Amino acid sequence: MRLATRVWGGGPRTAVLVHGIMTDSRSWSRVAPAIAGRGYRVVAVDLPGHGASGPAGTYTPAALAADLLDTLPEAPDLAIAHSLGSAVLLSALPELRCSRAIHCDPAWLRRPRDLDALRAVKHATRRELRAAHPRWHDDDITAEQRALATWDPASVTALRHLPGLPDTPAVPSLVLLAGPSERIPPAEATALSRRGWRVRTVDGAGHTVHRDDPAGFLHGLRGWL
Repeated sequence: MRLATRVWGGGPRTAVLVHGIMTDSRSWSRVAPAIAGRGYRVVAVDLPGHGASGPAGTYTPAALAADLLDTLPEAPDLAIAHSLGSAVLLSALPELRCSRAIHCDPAWLRRPRDLDALRAVKHATRRELRAAHPRWHDDDITAEQRALATWDPASVTALRHLPGLPDTPAVPSLVLLAGPSERIPPAEATALSRRGWRVRTVDGAGHTVHRDDPAGFLHGLRGWL
């Protein structure tokens, strides 16, 4: 599947962004312009079943990675992915051939027990979204409502196929965690560090770090942009 994309900037380097479950490429709108300002052409995808991309017949990280590879430019300078998007990026990395990768609070370990509860988020009201994400800008709440309207809830089945804690990184890689992270607990973060992953935490930020604390997210990328 050829995926829908959103582009910021026109710099000589390329950065690709991969969002998490339920949302779409608009989730990066508060940090993508700053990344573009560092000399990048920033290309953000809508994964299958999200945003302007159509639904998929199969939702697994490997299947989504194949669509990612059909869409993204070859050998980007930087790849940044969040949550489920990080599991997808992990599958794509051997063929994507990016120079370096950043995984934002990646969904590698914790498989949710109640997929029906996740599917029900499709019908969340603005008040419920605000209560769940008190630190988000109002524009992000509006963007999330629009994302949920086009989101295919069947995509939550991808969360049954998370890869587990990876071994050594395929490319120089930063894992940027929420503070504290429910996806990568401290013992697992230490294990990643021992395996050659660079690990940093944005203290006080929730799972969607780049929306909870855009400034903290960008500070966490120091030396990687």
